[in-house]
Amino acid sequence: MDMIFLLTALIVIFALAFDFINGFHDTANAIATSVSTRALAPRQAIILAATMNFIGALTFTGVAKTITKDIVDPFALENGSVVILAALTAAIAWNLITWYYGIPSSSSHALIGSVAGAAISAAGFDILHYEGFLKIMESLVISPFLALGVGFVMMTLFRFIFKNANLSRTTKGFRMFQVVTASLQAYTHGTNDAQKAMGIITMALIAAGYHTSTDIPEWVRISAAMAMGLGTAVGGWKIIKTVGGKIMKIRPINGAAADLSSALIIFGATTIHLPVSTTHVISSAIMGVGAAQRVKGVKWGVAQRIVLTWIITLPVSALIAGFVYQIFRLFF
Repeated sequence: MDMIFLLTALIVIFALAFDFINGFHDTANAIATSVSTRALAPRQAIILAATMNFIGALTFTGVAKTITKDIVDPFALENGSVVILAALTAAIAWNLITWYYGIPSSSSHALIGSVAGAAISAAGFDILHYEGFLKIMESLVISPFLALGVGFVMMTLFRFIFKNANLSRTTKGFRMFQVVTASLQAYTHGTNDAQKAMGIITMALIAAGYHTSTDIPEWVRISAAMAMGLGTAVGGWKIIKTVGGKIMKIRPINGAAADLSSALIIFGATTIHLPVSTTHVISSAIMGVGAAQRVKGVKWGVAQRIVLTWIITLPVSALIAGFVYQIFRLFF
């Protein structure tokens, strides 16, 4: 069997595995608040999230094109198939490690860091497309702070509007509204996160000479959407416990404000073709909502743990990917 074909097939399998793992790793973030407030039963929430993730994944391709061309130039990447395979291996390993320990780390940071690390290990720092890479980094860094601010403003607005409302009636209404906000959040998650695997597969097809443009093939879009949807159906209960309860005590009004805030940030990034960490956007929105209600009500120790993982994920995944590439090149 031709080695290039074998490597490309492995990359497609690994990329879809990454999307599947991303689904059960990050699904928890999209539905944690609605489950913790009992707006949705866990089984209902997972079915809803899987469906909306699948639909969202099929809707846009801008983020996929950004991943394909803005970290490194796939047309100029020598030994590109091995680089991409090493990157996927490292990103999957980091996702599984953080999932096992219930840490809501970023699949986006892991994947982007791994691609950069493997490429640098193969061809040095000059291989990076710095303008595009820095644009992606700015998006990853700024989006959680935007989510924190929007969450704070959203919760402040909700408290002002409903300050004289009947508490029981308001709670019931927001619990129903959370079905809408959870759906919206799962949809936006699909529009952004599923595209990262699409971009990686397209990059691999270009590097192997099987594709000649950065347009995303239809079969890639459908297969990535299916992998994300199936992964979502598996769920990630360890992370639900962290995002849904350990950051702050969440009530329906808090959950609706956090869901709506994070969905706005994620969808905004999707429309301008930029990847964001849905994990950290959602966690930051919850922190912002909590701070608007009562700063001391936010468990900042858990927040610090999330931020620490956010900071270390990209460099650690880059180092792992560089190491994996050096091993892989001995065999391929």
